[in-house]
Amino acid sequence: MTGPSLPRGTDGGAAEAGDADRGGLRGPAALVASVLDQAASGLTNVLVLVLAARVSTAAGFAEFSMVHLVFTVTLGFFMSYVGQALVLVREDREAACRPALAFTAPASLVCAALLAATGLWTGGGTGRALAALGAVLPVVLLQDAARYCFSLLRRPHHALASDGLRLAATVGLLSAQPAGSGAARLILAWGAAALPSLAVAALLLGRVLRAPGGPGTGAGPGAYLRRGHLGQRFAVEFAVGNGSSQLAVLALGLFGAPLAVGALRGASALFGPLNVFLGAANAFGPPLLTRLGGGRAVTRATLLLGVALAAAGGAWAGLWLLLPDGWGHRVLGDTWPAVAALLPATGTQYLLMGFGVSALLTLRVLSPRRTLAVQVVFSLLSVALLFTGYALGGAAGAAWGLAAGSGLKAAASWLRVRGTVRPAP
Repeated sequence: MTGPSLPRGTDGGAAEAGDADRGGLRGPAALVASVLDQAASGLTNVLVLVLAARVSTAAGFAEFSMVHLVFTVTLGFFMSYVGQALVLVREDREAACRPALAFTAPASLVCAALLAATGLWTGGGTGRALAALGAVLPVVLLQDAARYCFSLLRRPHHALASDGLRLAATVGLLSAQPAGSGAARLILAWGAAALPSLAVAALLLGRVLRAPGGPGTGAGPGAYLRRGHLGQRFAVEFAVGNGSSQLAVLALGLFGAPLAVGALRGASALFGPLNVFLGAANAFGPPLLTRLGGGRAVTRATLLLGVALAAAGGAWAGLWLLLPDGWGHRVLGDTWPAVAALLPATGTQYLLMGFGVSALLTLRVLSPRRTLAVQVVFSLLSVALLFTGYALGGAAGAAWGLAAGSGLKAAASWLRVRGTVRPAP
């Protein structure tokens, strides 16, 4: 679950004043609420994996990780297709929310039915967990779609209320599960934790969308199925970016290495706080950087950002490497030994990701059309390095393959930045 950034509208101060009058936030209050919402969402994603690892066996957490990764990919596609296009709406914001939710509801039911059927056909612990994911998928997808609506409507405080409730419910329900719980039970508990949050989001959105000056005629949900819908481009970008590496890790588990998936997901859970920083840089960086004007000023700022993110990644990895094993067992349970073996590689990956994120952020501000080629080529290269590393060195080799892919992607992105800001002869 990743919070969207809302591009600043171009419909004038009157519209912004109207948003504020109807409960929207502006200025520092909106920024603080958005940051806190990002933190609540990111912390939920981290604690889901940590708490599941603590109450599971290593094999049970591997099954949970694979099914949760299926959800992560599904959520990425859905919110690229629906959410990222939604937050770009400039006018009639209330009118745009209703078709987005009306499309998400039946589409999520279709995906849920496919997952449930696949789980029943597969059988075993993984199959039962897939069927459980099908049972809760509409709830979690609708809750995330509501977050995008709150972002569009400039109500980050409402998103924070919904996500804060989900964080509390997730911690409570997963902590209450007995030791040795199966993946299916954990998936059901995790999904059920989104029900109170969805209820609150529906109540808050209902009040806004039924208010005077609320939704007009707008476009219907069929607009999301028309050729040329902007979300189709965003879905493709997700597929060749984050989606490709996540699907590669999932394929690794499907073709004989589920424990490797558990180890890789456990390692990513430890570095979850850094994902919050990386997500915040992508969400809040562009509006701030565009105020700097020239390319050289933007590049200097993002280079400093890259150094800071890389230093944070290295320091966080060093902290976990220096802590006694007992601390790791308290956090991840039986999965800790496998995760501990991956810490040097995963720490290196996050260090290099800091430079890569800052370079892509620079390109997005200075020359947005130059990012897609880098994403396509080096995401596919990372997938190849992942499988090559696994063939040579198991789970640790796969982690080093991902680190190498992040390093090459960062280097290529900064070379593109250098070509972009080079003065014309």
